[in-house]
Amino acid sequence: MGYDRRRGFGEYSESRKDRPLTLAYRFTTIFFFILLKTFFRLKVINVEKVPEKGGVIVVSNHVSHLDPLVIGVAVRKRQSSFMAKSGLFKIPLIGAFVKTFSFPVDRDNPQPSTIKEAVKRLKKGEIVVMFPEGGRSRDGSLLDAKRGTVMIAALSKAVVVPAFIEGTDKALPAGAKRIRLSNIKVYFGDPIKIKEAGTGKDFQEKIGSDIMDAIKSLKLRVKS
Repeated sequence: MGYDRRRGFGEYSESRKDRPLTLAYRFTTIFFFILLKTFFRLKVINVEKVPEKGGVIVVSNHVSHLDPLVIGVAVRKRQSSFMAKSGLFKIPLIGAFVKTFSFPVDRDNPQPSTIKEAVKRLKKGEIVVMFPEGGRSRDGSLLDAKRGTVMIAALSKAVVVPAFIEGTDKALPAGAKRIRLSNIKVYFGDPIKIKEAGTGKDFQEKIGSDIMDAIKSLKLRVKS
């Protein structure tokens, strides 16, 4: 299979870089942390699963335009970038956050330049946040992983940390024009380490499947 899961976070990061927080990122995430904590009672569970240093891919379910904001705030102690479709840039307030700290991606046909940019940021010691389903799930069910996330994970061999967001679909569901007050939680799971690179279709499909299985496992634990 080419990867394994381990508890804790030290052994993946001891020899890797950690990009310092930019002033803009620090102030922006603090502002939104206060906002989410005050109005949505944000709770972050098991964030210690995210390595303290080194390039990390955080993969999460996607049910709302609020999701990038929630993940960014949850891992605010580390510099993060987001792979985002261009439509997110147009949303008031949320769009400003995403545009400042993200780079665009064609979810169905990822360009080599996008893959290269993501790998470059990971090598700098950043967190790259991705929503492997490519778009929001209208009913909360998990979709298949798109090629972009799988290719970046396979080529970079960065640690992959699964996450599951709960409550954003009530706060800002797909199609809604107003944000509603709702409790929001984000859960992090055990890191996945890809130990070898691969480009074959079967190899990439297996990685994609197991990334989504890790998110599904978190969902089942949360909902049980």
